[in-house]
Amino acid sequence: MTKPKLLVARQLPKTPMKKIYDYFDVVDISQTEQTNEQMMKAAQGCHAILVGDRLDQPLIDALPESIKIASTMSVGFDHIDVAAANARGIIVCNTPSVLDNATAEIALLCMLGAARGVKYGQQQIEAGDWGQLGDSAPLGIDVIGKKIAIVGMGRIGRTFAKLCRGLSMEVHYHNRSKLSADLEHGAIYHASLAELLPHAQFLSIHAGLSAATKHMIDEKAIAVLPDGAVLINTSRGDLVVDDAVIAALKSGKLFAAGLDVFTNEPDINPEYTKLNNVFLLPHVGSATFETRDAMGNRAAENLIHYFDGKPPISVVKL
Repeated sequence: MTKPKLLVARQLPKTPMKKIYDYFDVVDISQTEQTNEQMMKAAQGCHAILVGDRLDQPLIDALPESIKIASTMSVGFDHIDVAAANARGIIVCNTPSVLDNATAEIALLCMLGAARGVKYGQQQIEAGDWGQLGDSAPLGIDVIGKKIAIVGMGRIGRTFAKLCRGLSMEVHYHNRSKLSADLEHGAIYHASLAELLPHAQFLSIHAGLSAATKHMIDEKAIAVLPDGAVLINTSRGDLVVDDAVIAALKSGKLFAAGLDVFTNEPDINPEYTKLNNVFLLPHVGSATFETRDAMGNRAAENLIHYFDGKPPISVVKL
């Protein structure tokens, strides 16, 4: 039987990649510069795409009619123009649910690292300059018993809320709709972001990126946070306005921030790296062996299910 032809723009971990090579006739461009022209040329005769960094409208419009499905090894799909793909009859698949725990753990790490001034402590050790412990040394803030405000109570947000409840935090949230009681677990719902923010001693963002949510945490939003709040973002960098966050960190309006995602990463705003009251990670929310294998398997299985005549496991729906 003739294998379907797959354009691979991104390598998966070893185990799911073996599934790909066993099932498909692979055209691998993952190690090459992926200009639209090169990708269009490589896509000729292909039936599917394992998406890399982007799949934008100009590329989608130029793809051959033979391509019917695109799979990405990520939950987020803002690097794909899903509407343009769907208009061409191309199904787009992602990998939700398999990275909930890993990403929630990183959000917890960012919260604790920011609250306890980990960057300052690392700098002291690296410089061999612990100094004298005393009231004048930079101090962190307690987390246990504080209020945590969560923007976006999907699977990752709910998993993070569970961890916060383990720290006896009072959980508040804003979501597109109120959760059922069995999913809320006592969390307090706020119908708007404006209603949520005054409660946010800690603010953790778990919303998807869209036209409606881009730059949702701006100067105006930060102004209504409690003084000395801590910001955590493990979702997408463009959900916040960098200049507003940096200004608030410098002024003390924000006590600290724990960030795993950034606008224009990896070329982030250099002002972040100059601050002591930040805890910065290089977008590693899903970076565990177990989670990356699970994501790769889901990305592969979405494609294999489709060509086996079964519905893909995770289809992006706008």
